[in-house]
Amino acid sequence: MLSSVLRSPRAIQVNISIVRTFIRLGHLLAAHQEIAAKLQDLEWRQHEQGQQIQAVFQTIDHLMQPAEKEVERRRIGFPLLRASLGVAGA
Repeated sequence: MLSSVLRSPRAIQVNISIVRTFIRLGHLLAAHQEIAAKLQDLEWRQHEQGQQIQAVFQTIDHLMQPAEKEVERRRIGFPLLRASLGVAGA
């Protein structure tokens, strides 16, 4: 590099500072990738939780709907005429 061409102490110091700068740049990029991975993980979790919350609200909406009217069914068996049998409370 520069110090191999110019044999001065100044050239050696500049060469060392260039190498240190690239090392810092490498660390910065590594940290940036780590932060990007964490951000992507948070986005995935938020999306997952958003779907679960939406499912909860859909269930609540379904439960809040008025119940369908039940169709009156004919009773099975013989009809009892309580009044004609003399049973009280009819």
